[in-house]
Amino acid sequence: MHTAAVAPALRALLEHLVDYAGLFPPASLSMQDAAAEYATQQRGSHAWMLGRFVVPVARLEELAVAARSELEGRGMTEPWALSVLVSADPGGDASVIREFNRDNAGRLRVESVELRAATVEAVEFALAQLHDSLECYVEIPLDEEPTALLGAVKRHGARAKARTGGVTPDAFPSAASLARFIAACARLGVPFKATAGLHHPLRGEQRLTYEHEAESATMFGFLNVFVAAALARAGADEATLCAVLEERDADALAFDGASLRWRGHTVTAEELSATRHDRAISFGSCSFREPVADLRQAGLL
Repeated sequence: MHTAAVAPALRALLEHLVDYAGLFPPASLSMQDAAAEYATQQRGSHAWMLGRFVVPVARLEELAVAARSELEGRGMTEPWALSVLVSADPGGDASVIREFNRDNAGRLRVESVELRAATVEAVEFALAQLHDSLECYVEIPLDEEPTALLGAVKRHGARAKARTGGVTPDAFPSAASLARFIAACARLGVPFKATAGLHHPLRGEQRLTYEHEAESATMFGFLNVFVAAALARAGADEATLCAVLEERDADALAFDGASLRWRGHTVTAEELSATRHDRAISFGSCSFREPVADLRQAGLL
């Protein structure tokens, strides 16, 4: 990868990209530690890369308590933007979220919700109960053709979610199935986010947890996924998307000023910005420091 500073094309790709999920494996931080880390990163030099704080609906009140000292003691002026994982009772959760937003106005604000659904009927049931003011992300399985599920998501004006890894090797989808999902989202005009297994910029062998002797697996890189989304938005076929998802050579990606180049393909900063706005929105990561450190090591930050 080649850059002299944070190139406009790279900034367009990375801005508010990382939803902070420090409560979840493999980090599995306490609420107090996760809140403190989020507050620290909001004040840091790479805060422009930071997205929402991800929290289960059942832990919202716990977050309100933990965040109070961070918000008041450190002079935070903007409310924290939250993405909430809802339960099997999305209607009840919607009421909880509405009350939470009212009680925490100016401090904490739930902006999006995330849920899982494996059938069209499950998608329809869940989304019918969630109010229109929230962005809704529906995690769907990637091991089957996604068009029907994505169609149901689109009918409700919702967004999709792809699980791109986990803490066991079998949690990682194939590059072909992820390429199929990204291509379908582009074809149908469905925005999506990704989650899990995307701590590193490029595809490669990485340890699954932070244990010293942890098992390793081949992980996707977040640059691979979001560059693939940009190419899909421009009409690239699944074979091309699969190739960029499997790219391991850092020198194959060049962020030169206002454009990104990859093996004969060029994407402008404006196209990357549009991709981030209406196609590939963000990814959840239990670490914010790790993606930043890897980008710095690569000479991109």
